[in-house]
Amino acid sequence: MTYVVSDIHGCFDKFKKLLKEIQFCDDDVMYVLGDIVDHGEEPIELLCDLSMRYNVIPILGDRDYKAYRLLTELNKMLGGETPDPDALSEMAEWMQDGGQKTIEGFRTLDEEMREGVLDYLAEMSLYEEADVKGKKFILVHAGIADFDPDTPLEDYMPEDFISEPIDPDRQYFDDATVVAGHVPTYTVDGAENGKIYRGEYGILIDCGAAFGESLGALRLEDGKKFYIS
Repeated sequence: MTYVVSDIHGCFDKFKKLLKEIQFCDDDVMYVLGDIVDHGEEPIELLCDLSMRYNVIPILGDRDYKAYRLLTELNKMLGGETPDPDALSEMAEWMQDGGQKTIEGFRTLDEEMREGVLDYLAEMSLYEEADVKGKKFILVHAGIADFDPDTPLEDYMPEDFISEPIDPDRQYFDDATVVAGHVPTYTVDGAENGKIYRGEYGILIDCGAAFGESLGALRLEDGKKFYIS
């Protein structure tokens, strides 16, 4: 089976419960639509776990993008290099904006594991296309900024996929449904708190796991939804 989840935000316990709930096995595939880190209690533990799963495909979120940049600088500092003053300032702001657990967890790793985490973040996809039972899905973290139907997806910049959320009622593709995270559904008009929201053409699956709501997952074969509180 094929599952999609988003914005786990370090909620490792919820993620492990989700795997049990869906009976995730080696024959299944899971796409994680970004924002793996920050806010929750165990972002680095979650990253390390995901990096060991060959059938879990991570897609870059804005939080993961920031983590890669700033943890790269932190890793240099831990190696004895002189820190970049601008990076130090940004890191302080990040700590106040949900990044503290990510930084703390990274600092506890040995050098080899830190390099592994950075490699994993660097290799995340910007988007994925999934064909499931004759249905096509475009999987992104937030959306596709300045979308032009004549522009191939590979021609967009990384920032285009992590900055501007999709409009779930806009038709981006004639033959595909866009699935995205980034925007907690409790902020979406007409959506039910803690639930996946399906618009006319797109699906939003960030249910607000790190903010007291559920971690949601969508099974693409049949559209079944799963929730872990």
